[in-house]
Amino acid sequence: MLFWHVPAPNEALLISGSKRRQQDTQFRIVTGHGALVLPVKQKARVLSLALREAEIVEDCITQQGIRLNVRAVAAFKVGDDPASIANAARRFLSEQDRMEVLVGRVFAGHLRSIIGGLTVEQIIRERDRVAQEVKDGSHAEMEKLGIVVDALEIQEIEDASGYINNLAAPHAASVASQARIARAQADQAAAQRELEVAAMKAQYERDAEIRKAGFLAETEEARARAAQAGPLAEAQASQEVIEQQTALAKRNAELAAQRLEADVRRPADAEAYRKRAIAEADRDRAKLAAEARAFRRRAIAEADRDRAKLAAEAAAFRSTTLAAADAEATRVQADATAYQERTTAQAAADAIQAKAAALGEGNQELIAASRLIEQLPVLVGAAASGIAGSNLTVLNGAEGVNEVLAGLAGQGLSILDLLKRATAGQTPGSVAGHSGSPSENGQLATM
Repeated sequence: MLFWHVPAPNEALLISGSKRRQQDTQFRIVTGHGALVLPVKQKARVLSLALREAEIVEDCITQQGIRLNVRAVAAFKVGDDPASIANAARRFLSEQDRMEVLVGRVFAGHLRSIIGGLTVEQIIRERDRVAQEVKDGSHAEMEKLGIVVDALEIQEIEDASGYINNLAAPHAASVASQARIARAQADQAAAQRELEVAAMKAQYERDAEIRKAGFLAETEEARARAAQAGPLAEAQASQEVIEQQTALAKRNAELAAQRLEADVRRPADAEAYRKRAIAEADRDRAKLAAEARAFRRRAIAEADRDRAKLAAEAAAFRSTTLAAADAEATRVQADATAYQERTTAQAAADAIQAKAAALGEGNQELIAASRLIEQLPVLVGAAASGIAGSNLTVLNGAEGVNEVLAGLAGQGLSILDLLKRATAGQTPGSVAGHSGSPSENGQLATM
C-alpha cells in the first residue's frame, strides 16, 4: 500500500506530525510492525538499529610519559528501547553515516584519559581492564546518545620510543639462550642417539653371526642325531620297557600293601578294639556293682539309724506319757478325796441345820428329808470311793473331776426332790400316824 510503511527488523520507523505521542517524544516510534502514514500531514523517517563498528586510532601518553599509539575497535548500536531510539534520532537521524566517527571520538577521549593514569606494563598486561574502564567511563555519554556498546577491544599498541622492545629484550635474550641450550641438548641427544644406533647395529651384527653359528651347530647336531636315530630309538624303547616294568612292580607292591592292610592289619585292629571294649565294659560293670553295694550298705545303715532314732523317740514319748498319766491319776485321786471330805462335811453341816429346823417346826417331811440327808454323805462317799477305785480317764484335769462330783451331788439332790414330791401328797396326820412305826422309820432310813 502506498501510505503503509513497514520498517525492517533492524530499523525503527519515526513518524512525525501525529497526534499520538509516546512518553515525552514529539513523534511516534514504530518497530516490528507497519503503520499508516498520511501524506502531507505526516512524515516518516527510518533510523537504522544495525550493529556499527568504530575504529579508534589515538596517540596516548602513559603515566610514565611514554607516547603510545593505541588502536582499538568498538562495536555499538542504537538501543532498542524507545528512549534510546528517541535520543539517537534527535542526534544522528540526518547524519547516520557519521555516527561511527562521532562515537569513535568519544571513545578516543576516554581512552586517552584512562591510559594517562596507567603504566606501559599495566596497559600491556591488563588490556581487558583498560577496555572495561573505557566502556564504564563512556557509559553516561553513550546513554545520552542512545548508544549501547556491545564490545570494545584494544587491538594493537605501538611504541615509537622502543620502550616495549626494551621491556621484551631480557625475556628475548633469555628465550634465545634457552633456544641455544635446547639446540645444544638436541645435538647432544642426536649424537648420543647415533652412538646408540651404531652400538645396536654392531650388537645386531654380532647376534646375527652368533645365531648363524648356532644354526650351523644345530644342523650338525641334527645330522649326528639322524645318524644315531636307530640306536637311540632302540635305547629309548628299552628305557620305556624298563619304566613300564618299574611301574608294574610299584603297582604290585601297592596291591600287596592293600591286601596286607585288608587281611592282617584291619582284623588285628578290630580284634584289639573288641578286647578293649570288653575290658572297658567289665571295668564299668565292676565299678557300677561296687557303687551299688556301697549305696545299699549306706541306705541300710541310714535306715537302721532312723529306725533306732524313732524307737528311742517312741520309748521316750511313752515314758513321758505314762509318767504324765500317773501324775494326773494321782492328782485326780487326791482331788476326789478332798472333794469327798468337803462334800461330807458340807452335807453333815446341812443335815444338822435341816434337822434343827425340822425339829423346831415339827415338820415331819423335813425330818424325813433330814434323815435322807444324813445318809447322803454315805452315798456320796461311796460314789467317790467308786470313782477313786475305777480306771477313769479325765480329759480336762481338775475341772473334769469337779464336773463328775457335781454330777453325783446333782443326782443326790434329784433323789431329794423325788422324795419331796412323794411325801407332798400325804397329810400331816398320816405322817404322824406312821411316825411311831419302827419299820417305816427304818425303811425311810434305809432309803
